[in-house]
Amino acid sequence: MFKFMSQHQHECAGPRRYVKTRRVDECRTMDELFLHCLPAFGGAYLRRIYQILDTAIGMGCPLTLAVSGPVTVSGQQHTWLIPLLETGWVAYLSTTDAVCYHDGHRSLDAYKSGPIHEVPIYSDDGALREQGTIRVTDMAFDEGVLLDQDRFLSAVLARAEFQRKMTGTELRYLLGKYYAAQEEQNGVEAGLLSTCFRHAVPVFVGAPGDGSVFLNSMKLWAMHQAGLIPAYGFDLDLHAEVFEACAYHRWGLFEHPVHALGTVILGGGVPKNYNLQPEPALGQVLGLPNVRGYQFDVQIVTAPVTDGSLSSCPPAEAVTWGKVDKDTYLQTTESMQSDYSVVMPFLMKALFDNRARYQELAEKEGEESLFAREPKARGYLRPREGYRLFEQRARLNARLTEDVRNNRDWLLESLSYPLAVKA
Repeated sequence: MFKFMSQHQHECAGPRRYVKTRRVDECRTMDELFLHCLPAFGGAYLRRIYQILDTAIGMGCPLTLAVSGPVTVSGQQHTWLIPLLETGWVAYLSTTDAVCYHDGHRSLDAYKSGPIHEVPIYSDDGALREQGTIRVTDMAFDEGVLLDQDRFLSAVLARAEFQRKMTGTELRYLLGKYYAAQEEQNGVEAGLLSTCFRHAVPVFVGAPGDGSVFLNSMKLWAMHQAGLIPAYGFDLDLHAEVFEACAYHRWGLFEHPVHALGTVILGGGVPKNYNLQPEPALGQVLGLPNVRGYQFDVQIVTAPVTDGSLSSCPPAEAVTWGKVDKDTYLQTTESMQSDYSVVMPFLMKALFDNRARYQELAEKEGEESLFAREPKARGYLRPREGYRLFEQRARLNARLTEDVRNNRDWLLESLSYPLAVKA
């Protein structure tokens, strides 16, 4: 039973929740701070998001994560994103090709001491261009970083193991392996893709052509077309990649013991939509029965809901598409208009502190006693190695293929439409 009231609930829908607060200097933990010191306005949105995440994690619900924006250029992967992936709570990640590209900069031979530096947001961009400096808001790096990253990626994509058709998840898994080797060689901190490689976390990119990893593949393809290299066999299998995402959603609904999924959406655009599309793909397009959307959906976006963009649409709108569970969304969803880089470190710190507190209690009194007294501790303390879904993709794809085969009649019927024919 949820003890908080969502923004969507009318005040007459249940007993009144009277505003009770606590002094900040009386709070001993981040959990107490979130629960007792954010009573209203933007703070209340943040409190509700924290409570929803605490509930989802506590019940052991697998989370999917959609991240837009230059999270790797800015170093946010090291502050909160990688620690989140290392909890074992996240099933898979949806992001951009650019995030994967810029993740490699810190391991390049010539830039292992640190390729990124700060610049003012209102810099003289003409002067920066003259200096060969590239700016991303208040982050900057030498143009040579991009040139070295391109050479690295071209060398990787030309290797024999890439000369075949594969899904984007396979591409980024292999790329994570090469990033990991580069990081180890140069003694730098593990990045995003190498972490996903170690934990077998699938990484989806809904717009692979919109980024420099694929631009370097295009270069090799063009060189082959021009007769400059004898062969280039890499190709992306987009059909298989979307099907794989559907197979993971099916796993969460029907195979995982919780029989539910939650999603955390940071920013909007393609990563958000890609993260939300498995439900309509399974239920509406493939016609499979009993498919539900996400039980938990929290998003932090800067776009106002009135701008009519994909980025801004709230979970309630996703309910109408079937992407979010219509039976639970009033209590288990929230959308906050904010820059996620401002709030994610604090949200994650509070959740990580909860895990650390449960871990300490488990070591003192034993897990069995703790789980009986504090059921949420079981979800928080799920194995850190995570779900390793990438290693299960063949089995999960086969299960979904069998569902498609068994839905033969419906699918064949769906191919008919009285098309107009122009003479």
